[in-house]
Amino acid sequence: MSLTATSSQGFTITDEDFKLFCQFLEEGCGIVLASHKQYLVQSRLSKIMAETSCGSLRELVMRLKGHAEFGLKERVIDAMTTNETLWFRDIHPFQIFQSQILPEHASKGVTRLRIWSAACSSGQEPYSLNMVFDEYKKANPGSSLAGLDIVATDISSEILAQAKSGTYEPLAIGRGLSPERQAAYFDELPDGRWQIKREMKANINFQSFNLMGSFQAMGQFDVIFCRNVLIYFSADKKREIITKLHKQLKPNGYLFLGASESMSGLGDLFEMVHCRPGILYKAI
Repeated sequence: MSLTATSSQGFTITDEDFKLFCQFLEEGCGIVLASHKQYLVQSRLSKIMAETSCGSLRELVMRLKGHAEFGLKERVIDAMTTNETLWFRDIHPFQIFQSQILPEHASKGVTRLRIWSAACSSGQEPYSLNMVFDEYKKANPGSSLAGLDIVATDISSEILAQAKSGTYEPLAIGRGLSPERQAAYFDELPDGRWQIKREMKANINFQSFNLMGSFQAMGQFDVIFCRNVLIYFSADKKREIITKLHKQLKPNGYLFLGASESMSGLGDLFEMVHCRPGILYKAI
């Protein structure tokens, strides 16, 4: 028997159509939806369904699998992507970066670090890393480290545009950012929003990137932050992505995962480093 969920947004979802959409979403960007998430699909796709005059979710999926109009697939993935973040999220990775990783590389005479902020959302993570580095340099003026080169990626073109602008509403600014850092690294705009200072953006290359795709063009990194995104992937896809991330790390490079994410079955690729508090993974 096929159950049907009726939406107040003007379209219905059958169990079969929902499974078909879930398959498309996982194949397209790796996101795995639980069976009770039909309401989420209804609320997030209602505008697209209306604008494309699709009468059912199945019709939308068929158009996506066929020769869909330009940008439709990207719009659907954008709509289904969760972009929840804040400044210095799960503070420990940033503390470890400042107190351990930066001094370790400086002791080796390294002049620049290449960093990948994967699934960077609206930019808080790469900008937070720049603030940490700036504070480190001020506290260690004789350090060999001269700068960071950050590649910040996300699958959502809409959220990347916001990240590139570096402009935030007062509510977003207040989430995890101290008044001291706000005053030091941001300028208040006439409309009440806050914009990160130009020098905090100069070394960040924002790029659209799908973690389900090839990593070969990304190059090698000293440190990769891939946090709070793998929880949306199946176990097999997660292992596949972590294996690809390992290939992009330089020898003894570091990988940061989210606080609720763990690595299993990949002990031959990474050594777990306990930082008390916090954990990071060192490429073998």
